[in-house]
Amino acid sequence: MTVVLVLGGTRSGKSARAEELAAATGMPVRYVATADGADPSLADRIADHVARRPAEWTTVEAGDDLAAAVERAACCAGAGGASGPSAGGAGAGGAGAGGAGAGGARRDAVGAHGDRRATCAPCCLLVDGLGPWIATALHRAGAFDDASDARLAVARDEVTGQVRRVVEALLVLTAAGGAAIVVAEQAGEGVLPPDRASRAWLDLLGTATQRLAEIADRVELIVAGRPLALDDGGVRDLRRSAYRSGRQIDAGLDSDRAALRSRGDTAVRAGAPDVAALRTHGETAVRVGDVDLAELRTHGDTAVRAGDADHAVNVRAEGPPGWLRIAIERALAEDATRYPSEIAACDALAALHGRAPDEVVPANGAAQALWLLPAALRPRLAAVVHPGFTESEAALRAHGVEVVRVLRDPACGFALDPAAVPEAADLVIVGNPASPSGTLDPAAALLALRRPGRTVVVDEAFIDLVPGEPGSLARERLDDVIVVRSLTKSLAIPGLRAGYALAAPPLAERLRAVRPPWSVNALALAALEAVARRPEPLAERAELTRVEQEDLQRRLAEIDGLRAWPSVANYCLVEVADGAAVATALRARRIAVREAASFPGLDARHLRLTARAPDENARLCAALAAAVSELAPHDAAAAAGERAAVGGADRERPAAERSAADAPTEETA
Repeated sequence: MTVVLVLGGTRSGKSARAEELAAATGMPVRYVATADGADPSLADRIADHVARRPAEWTTVEAGDDLAAAVERAACCAGAGGASGPSAGGAGAGGAGAGGAGAGGARRDAVGAHGDRRATCAPCCLLVDGLGPWIATALHRAGAFDDASDARLAVARDEVTGQVRRVVEALLVLTAAGGAAIVVAEQAGEGVLPPDRASRAWLDLLGTATQRLAEIADRVELIVAGRPLALDDGGVRDLRRSAYRSGRQIDAGLDSDRAALRSRGDTAVRAGAPDVAALRTHGETAVRVGDVDLAELRTHGDTAVRAGDADHAVNVRAEGPPGWLRIAIERALAEDATRYPSEIAACDALAALHGRAPDEVVPANGAAQALWLLPAALRPRLAAVVHPGFTESEAALRAHGVEVVRVLRDPACGFALDPAAVPEAADLVIVGNPASPSGTLDPAAALLALRRPGRTVVVDEAFIDLVPGEPGSLARERLDDVIVVRSLTKSLAIPGLRAGYALAAPPLAERLRAVRPPWSVNALALAALEAVARRPEPLAERAELTRVEQEDLQRRLAEIDGLRAWPSVANYCLVEVADGAAVATALRARRIAVREAASFPGLDARHLRLTARAPDENARLCAALAAAVSELAPHDAAAAAGERAAVGGADRERPAAERSAADAPTEETA
C-alpha cells in the first residue's frame, strides 16, 4: 500500500484530512496519539477530535516512546497490544482520559515467523502528529529551561533514533499490505524563534518530515482545509532523478548534505558520458549508468558441459553427506504433504549462531536473501563492493535503486578499503570471503563500514569453507548489519536452494515482510535444521578445502605467464594475457573454468579456478600451463604487430608534426 505525509500549520485542517484519508482505505484504523492528554490547554481540541473519529477505531498512546507505539500499533491483530476504542482515546494527537494503555511498551509480536507468532492483518496506521511529540521530547530533556548543548544533544539523539525506527516500522507495515498516514506541522514558515530550544524544535521537525517524505508515496500540504499535492508519483522518484542529475536530496537526520559526498575523488557521479569507463585517477568507487543486467547475471554453471572436469562452479564436488541425504529423504516422506514450517530450522540456526529465532530469515538460497534487500530496505544509494557476487547489484538495479561500485584494488590483494565507500551510501553490500578473489577481510574492516542511517550487508556464502570462520559477523547482534549465509557451496546442494539471513529483529521483519509466502521448501528447511545441529562435518569440509586450495595455489605458482592471488576459499583468481583464449583451449581439453570478465573491476584476462582434489588440480594446471605457453608466441606477435602499426603510422607523419605531437605537455611532463 502507501505512506502519506500530511503537512499543515496550526488549525489548517491537517488532522481532519488525515482522518478522511484513513477512513477511505477501508481498513481497520489504529490511531497513534502523540500529544499530552493531561494538558488542560489541549482539552477542547482533544474532545473535538475524539468526537469526530469513528467508534471502531482504536488508539495507542505514544507516551515517551513514539517508535515503540508505532511498532506496536503496526500489527493490528498482534496479541497483547495496548489499545482501546477511540471514544476514550486521544485526540489531536493527544491521549484521552480513558485512552489506550501505555504505548511505550514494546509490541509483543514483531511479525509473522513460522506458525507460532501473531499474524498481522493489513491495517491503516494514523500518526498524529510529530510536532507535539518532538516538543515533549525537548521538554523531557529540560531544553526549554536550559538550552545547553548537552541537553539539546540528548533530545536530538532521542528524536533521531526514534524517527528512524518509525520509518522502519512504516516500511514493514506497507510492505505487508498496510497503509500509513503521518501528520506533521509544516515547519519554518514563520519568524525564526529567538530561543535555542524552539529553533531546535524547528530543525528536528524539518529533518524528520524530510525523512518521512523520502519514503512517502504522497505528500500533501493542507492550506485552509484544502489539500495541495506536493509530488506526482512519489518523492522517491524525485530523489532518484536528483541522483541522476548529480544532486542528492539527503534523507539523513544527522546531516544536511546538498550533494553526494565521498573521500577524495573516490566517487564519480553519473551524468558524464561513459561513466563506467572513468578510471583515470584511480577511483575505487564509480557511479555507473546503463548496465547490462544479463552480464551481471552470468554464472559459472553455464560454462560446464556434461563430462567436463568442473573447475568453474565453486561448489564442493563430493555431493551432500549421507546424514544430510537421510534428513532430506525423511522430509520428503513426512513433510512434503503439508505447507512448510520454519520454526525448527530457525530455532536450530539461532542456536548455532548464538542468536534469537526471530533474527533468522530462511531464504530460497542466499541469492533470494540478497534479492529481498531493495524492497525491504528501499535504499537511496547502494554501494556494492566489487569484484563480488553480481546478483546483489542485479537485484538493486531491477528495483530501480541507484548503485555505486566500490572497486577492490588488485595491487592491494583486493583488500576492502572502507574509506572508498561514499558517505552518502545508506546500503553497503560486501562479500566475505569475496568472490572471485577469495579475499578474507577482518571483522574490523567490515565494522568500519557502519554509519548512522546505513545498513551493512555481508555475504558470507563461502565463510563456512574457511576453518574457524575468521572475520564472520554471524554471531554479532548489531542493529544495522545483515549477514547472508548459504549451504550451497560447502554441502554441494545448489539445486536445493538453502540459505538464510541473520539480522536484528526489525531488519529481519522487514526481510520477511517482502518475502513470498513459503519461500523455502520443506526439504531445504530440513537441510538447514540438520546442518545447524551438526556443525562438525562442516568444519571437516572446511579443512579439506584448505588442503585442496593450498595444493592448487602451489601448482599455479609454478606456471610462467600467470599471476594468482592468495585465496581462503575453494577457488582462486588468476590473470593471464588472454583469459578467453585460455578458457577456450581448456574447454577443448574438456576442462571448464569460469571466465571472470563479467565481474565488475575485472576483464578478459581474468579466470576463476575452483580447487579440487590434488590429482584433479594437477590435470588442470598441466593443461593451463600448456595453454598459456602455446598462446604466448601469438600474444607476443600480436603485441609486436600493434607496435609496428603504430610505428609505421608515426613514420608517415611529417617530422614537424611528429615533433609537435610528441612534445611534453603539462599532463605528461
